[in-house]
Formats: sequence, structure tokens, C-alpha cells
Amino acid sequence: MLLGKRPVVGVLHPGAMGAALGAALKPVAGEVIWAAAERSDATSKRAELADLVAVPDVAELVARSDLVISICPPHAALDVAREVRAAARGARPAAYLDANAVAPTTVASIAELLGRERVVDGAVIGAPAWQRADTLLWLAGEPAKEVAALFAASPFDARVLPGDLGSASALKACFALQSKALPTLWWTVAEAARRYGVADAVRAELARDGVDLDAALAAFARRAGGKAWRWSGEMDEVAAAMATVGLPAGFASAAAETYRRLTADGDGSG
Repeated sequence: MLLGKRPVVGVLHPGAMGAALGAALKPVAGEVIWAAAERSDATSKRAELADLVAVPDVAELVARSDLVISICPPHAALDVAREVRAAARGARPAAYLDANAVAPTTVASIAELLGRERVVDGAVIGAPAWQRADTLLWLAGEPAKEVAALFAASPFDARVLPGDLGSASALKACFALQSKALPTLWWTVAEAARRYGVADAVRAELARDGVDLDAALAAFARRAGGKAWRWSGEMDEVAAAMATVGLPAGFASAAAETYRRLTADGDGSG
């Protein structure tokens, strides 16, 4: 057993999902803490609303935590693990949950840094959960069952995958390929049609096949608005996941480029 009764949980960092995860563990944790140094006012407000306890910095958080939860933009996941390793000064946390949308190879690199026996590979599918609904937290790795038990009565439906480290991230990558990469096709179709001056004709042809391009674009805009900057990194991780098993990575890479363009154009950088 790595985690004792009522472990101290540290959250790096309480964005919308991180705040929800931290709040979900308050009933079973001795304390849920977060590192306040260099965090934004928005982060501080979210942590306050979730009733998380601020500590000065990552070093203090690591020293006090039994379980560290990393929930950050995908491109920063490895850097956060490195920061934890550096802050630990040899005294690493008992368990480390990487709940980021990263490739299995990224999880493997994190395990090399922090110890395979300590790392839990996590994947959240769904919105930040404040009441029991349909948000799933998939977990894999040696301490996965212990971490899942902490969430048993929480708003998150925690489920342990039978596979080793990387299984949860692989599941997330497959899901994200259809949920976040596939919709970028409609944006590309519409933009190409506009640039070639055939937008109305393309819409008419798609309508003959039962596709409402405007509705597809509106749905895409609702989901991607404010998140394109984050999803570009996630699609890079999905591309790496596909390439690792010898599958075409171009779908995810194209989606990553689409989200980068939307961010640069100001359509997804909120």
C-alpha cells in the first residue's frame, strides 16, 4: 500500500478540471493542497472556490503530499513531472497521477523520472465533475486501484484498466482522435471551399448527402472556442501515440495544425 488513510493530495495545477479533481477528494483526503507561486488570479479563484489549501510552491507541495495529481496542458506534462522530481530532492511523493491527455510514450518518460511503481496513468473523459454524472477517470498502473478507491464516492467515475502504464493514455488518444481531430475536417472543408470560391456549391452537395456544414461548423466552434491552444498539444500527443503503433499520424498532426491556426487567428485562444 502506497497511500495510507486520508492521504494529503497535491494538485498541479487547479484549472477547471484540476479544481474539480481536488474538490472530489476533499472528503477522503487529510488535506488537498495546491502550489500558489506564479499562478494566475484565475487559478487562485478556482482553488478558493474548490476550498483547496494554498502552499507557497511546488517544493512545499511535494514535501507534504502523499499523492500528487498533475493536470495541465498536455505539452507541459513532462515539464511538470520534471519539476516535481527536482522539487522532491530525493523524497518523491508516494504516488503520482498523471491525468493529462498525453501519449503512452510520454507516460513512460514520466515513469522513468518518478518511478514506475509510483506513477498512475490517468485519462479524464468528460467535463469537470461537480456532481455524479458521466465523467470517467480511467486509470492504469501499479497504484491504480488505490487511487481509484479514493474516488469511489466522488463525482468522478474512476475505472481501472487491466493494462499497464500507458493504457489509459492510449484510450484517451483513440477517443480524442474522433472527438477532437475528426471535427477539424469540417473546418478544413469549409475553409478550402471559401478560398476556392465554391462554398455555396460545396454546402449544397453536402446537403444532398444529409450533411449540414453550417451546423457542423457551429458545433465545432462551440467545442473548440477557448480550447484550441490546448488541443493543439493534445493532437501532437495523439499523433505520437498513433506513430508508436505504426499507424498514420497525419490525421492528428493535421488537427494540431488546424488548432494552432485557430489560436493564431484568435478563434481559440481565450
